[in-house]
Amino acid sequence: MKLLALPALSDNYFWLWHNDQAAVVIDPGEAAPVLEALNRLGLELQHIVVTHHHKDHVGGIAELVQHTGALVHGPEHESVPKPCQVLQGGDALEVLGHTLEVLAVPGHTATHLAYFAASSPDQSTPLLFCGDTLFSGGCGRLFEGSPQEMLASLKVLGHLPANTQVCCAHEYTLSNLKFATHVEPNNPATVAHQAHCEALRLRGEPTVPSSIGLELQINPFLRTQTPGVIASVLAHQPGLDPHNEVDVFAALREWKNTF
Repeated sequence: MKLLALPALSDNYFWLWHNDQAAVVIDPGEAAPVLEALNRLGLELQHIVVTHHHKDHVGGIAELVQHTGALVHGPEHESVPKPCQVLQGGDALEVLGHTLEVLAVPGHTATHLAYFAASSPDQSTPLLFCGDTLFSGGCGRLFEGSPQEMLASLKVLGHLPANTQVCCAHEYTLSNLKFATHVEPNNPATVAHQAHCEALRLRGEPTVPSSIGLELQINPFLRTQTPGVIASVLAHQPGLDPHNEVDVFAALREWKNTF
């Protein structure tokens, strides 16, 4: 299996996962980049997988179905084009001979899903398609869910195998790392990864996929029990209970919103 990040819109990535003949696309917010890649690579699109209902993740589905007849799979929501196989956490989705474990990760939206593919003979490392829940160096805004829900969702993802490739849906890495290095200025892993990603972007290359192991080292939203993160949050918002991880996370997310 091969994985291709398709840049689209202002900063989205649509993930094309294929075996040189058939393909799956995750979160196609518009059709044109997907159709171009299918034509260029000679692929048949069989499945469209959706993490959540925002337009930049579903806007291209109707046109893709019209052109390819691909099957749509995703969460229950009126904005996800029908017909759609409705999924929820705990389900298993079979695509191109691989099983995607469906994870419920509410927070960014109430019905947000993520999809985990374990390693296999033709997929050397596990894959996580996480939409807008986890980003490299950051996490999604809380539009419909609570801080408690988002923190719990991030913990689910943080417990996946360390070599899991994190296939998030936006190129937000540099802005996230600017905040992360502000929160933990003495974290050498974050500082080093920021320099690495700056070099990638200068070459016009994507900064993702990341990995769960890397994110546990650099991402403050996965490090809300780390003394350095707690100290920075307390300095920003004095009086916070440092032993209440949900409050620490909530303060960190609000801080990032206005950073």
